[in-house]
Amino acid sequence: MIDIHCHILPGVDDGSKTWDSTITMCEQAVKDGVSHIIATPHANFRYSFNREHHEQLLQELRLRVPRLRFSLGCDFHLSSENVDDAVRNPRRYTIGNSPYLLVEYSDYVTKHTATDPIRRLLGAGMIPIITHPERNPLLLRHLDIVEALVALGSLVQITANSLTGFWGSTSKKAGMHLIKNRLAHFIASDAHDVRRRTTVLSEGLKVATSLLGSTEANRLVRDNPTKVVSADLVAQPTRH
Repeated sequence: MIDIHCHILPGVDDGSKTWDSTITMCEQAVKDGVSHIIATPHANFRYSFNREHHEQLLQELRLRVPRLRFSLGCDFHLSSENVDDAVRNPRRYTIGNSPYLLVEYSDYVTKHTATDPIRRLLGAGMIPIITHPERNPLLLRHLDIVEALVALGSLVQITANSLTGFWGSTSKKAGMHLIKNRLAHFIASDAHDVRRRTTVLSEGLKVATSLLGSTEANRLVRDNPTKVVSADLVAQPTRH
């Protein structure tokens, strides 16, 4: 499995605080069957995104944990300032050398403001991956917005432990709806620590398997993430 959303770099945001925590998170991931992690530090009003510094940390992580492969992306907060900078510098925030960009909506997004920034990112050659819409207060209650974003060309990432009920029954129901209706393209951990928000993907994969079968569920944690790190095109699934 490949985890495309993980706050594993130590001391850069609200994720792992120490190298010991980072190493333990990696060990948990390996035990769960993860072979590749995309480190995704926050890029928002609270945490600045310094790609060069994060690359240095990632290189040290590669030396410390040779059993795993690593790439760098970011958890891109969809503010006007961030979007302006990303449009000017399309590869500053994307995953590796790919066009894929993890995009996090604020809790205050409205139906009228959801699509415009996505259109701008797409117009600049990036492919937005909407992170955990099943946890966003507006999007989880208006999944038609998510469907509209997918129709524009966006992809969608569900948090693994949303599917097990960690974020509550409403988020679980929304995540399952998106998966059943072929509106989800990835399951990722969005891991922050070693106890609550961990690097475990397998429990979410079990739920997806019960909804889609093993072949389609594995696309969410293996096939599609492989295309992201290889900068290949992730196809939209056929909807029934």
